[in-house]
Amino acid sequence: DLLIRQARKADLLARLYVLADKQNLLGDIPETVIKHLASAYTVATRHAELVKFEFGGIHQAISQLNIPLVVLKGAAYLLADLPAAKGRIFVDIDVMVPKDAISRVETALQGKGWISSSLDNYDQKYYRKWMHEIPPLQHTKRQTTLDVHHAILPVTARLKPSSEKLFQSAIALNNFDNTFVLCREDMVLHSATHLFQDDEFKHGLRDLLDLDSLLRVFSSKPEFWEALVERARVIDLSRPLFYALRYCHKILSTPVPQNIMAVAEEYGSPPAYLLRLMDKLFYRALQPDHGSCHDRYTGFVKLVLYIRSHWLRMPLHLLIPHLFHKAVISPLNARKAQKQAANRPTIERILAERKDPG
Repeated sequence: DLLIRQARKADLLARLYVLADKQNLLGDIPETVIKHLASAYTVATRHAELVKFEFGGIHQAISQLNIPLVVLKGAAYLLADLPAAKGRIFVDIDVMVPKDAISRVETALQGKGWISSSLDNYDQKYYRKWMHEIPPLQHTKRQTTLDVHHAILPVTARLKPSSEKLFQSAIALNNFDNTFVLCREDMVLHSATHLFQDDEFKHGLRDLLDLDSLLRVFSSKPEFWEALVERARVIDLSRPLFYALRYCHKILSTPVPQNIMAVAEEYGSPPAYLLRLMDKLFYRALQPDHGSCHDRYTGFVKLVLYIRSHWLRMPLHLLIPHLFHKAVISPLNARKAQKQAANRPTIERILAERKDPG
């Protein structure tokens, strides 16, 4: 009962079904439990079909521009038919295009019903000036979400992986013209960067399992490990890789060679005192987001990691005004907008107030 509730919160119920099936254990699981797992797997399978359909429309809209389109994260695992996609649920589709083509891409997508889901002027400026993506797009009919990136980290971030190098090493997908996924090493590095540089840990355990799956599959090539640590050094992502290898190995027993761990530590480990602190933070944050996994420090840990993520992506002179705006100004504007909407005359009210509504 507890396992099901934790797995549901972590979006891992379908993944449990896949793992049990792979190990031929479905017959050993009680029927009442199997119903939950099988139902989640059915939903995940249907979700995968819908993502493929949705991406077909996205590709059709962008293909006329004749630019490279790189699919990222969950959609990339699905389209590349990687084991990490089996039973995986994700709420949006992420793609990356060259920065100089962003405006044309957005216009083309608008013509197919994709519009910006953020109407706040500050958010629009924040995304377009400082971030590595435009504001999220939402389809007017299907309400699906699309994130269009031109990089994998914000312009103002401390780490600055080269988008040009990511495009140069990308691998073509057979089913779509001019469409790519990141190469093996870059796919791992992007997953690590997304998890350990961002502020979203609601699906932290799921994302760690993604990393574990990618590492186990890609390491079947003997040269992979050396190429991975060298690639991290070249594109300035040694710190996220160190955290990924450390916590995959310690939490999920991912088979990371000792010599590779030593090199990753040399290139990417923080000072010993800071590593002890990060262990305390990440071991809590990487648990399922369920009450049974929380303690009295969990809320504080999430706050610290939230502030840390912004500290890593923005210099202090931008960070302080940004946090103030999000904490104070944005809520005030939202309440003002709600009040104005509530006071705005409606057709029903106007007719009711007229003496002769006919």
